[in-house]
Amino acid sequence: MGRYRGPKNKLSRREGVDLFGTGGEGLKQRLDQPPGMHGRKSRRKPSEYALHLREKQKVKRMYGMREKQFLEFFRKAQKEKEQTGAALLKLLERRLDNVVYRLGFARTRPQARQIVTHGHVLVGGNTVDIPSYIVDPGQEIAFGRKAFDMPDLQALAQNPVQVPPWLERSDAGGKILREPERSEIDKDINEQLIVEFYSR
Repeated sequence: MGRYRGPKNKLSRREGVDLFGTGGEGLKQRLDQPPGMHGRKSRRKPSEYALHLREKQKVKRMYGMREKQFLEFFRKAQKEKEQTGAALLKLLERRLDNVVYRLGFARTRPQARQIVTHGHVLVGGNTVDIPSYIVDPGQEIAFGRKAFDMPDLQALAQNPVQVPPWLERSDAGGKILREPERSEIDKDINEQLIVEFYSR
């Protein structure tokens, strides 16, 4: 199955959170109402399996990944020495598209992914156009000459945001100082539900 190209707000409403950061006030008012004509009707209490599935789908969609790729990240996390759930989130945070987003050079993860796939991002001086590339501590992120011709990137460069403590931002890019801590990643994610989903 290819990349989802339908309405993003529909996915956000399905998971009950703004997955892409593009919804605005209209979406916020409808997050507790599932999509569809019967969305307002009361629903049965979700099963344990449904809770696990929804959490997995939420995180997978939040980072813009397909099922096969998400499962590969989970298997990588299983090989780490720390708890699988925390290791998974740390790997997801170190994806190149997410690092560009966290540094504040993209408004959303989908926009960051587009910047990467178009070849505008350099890691350690080399062009990397793979959004799922895992950035290691100590590696520097920069942008190609044409990148700052984009009005969006110009505006974001002139209005820097506060970046997580594990990152360092500069005018033309940034640097990965260390691996992120679990406390520095979205707190509304219950990674244990994802571990239990794949452990069935």
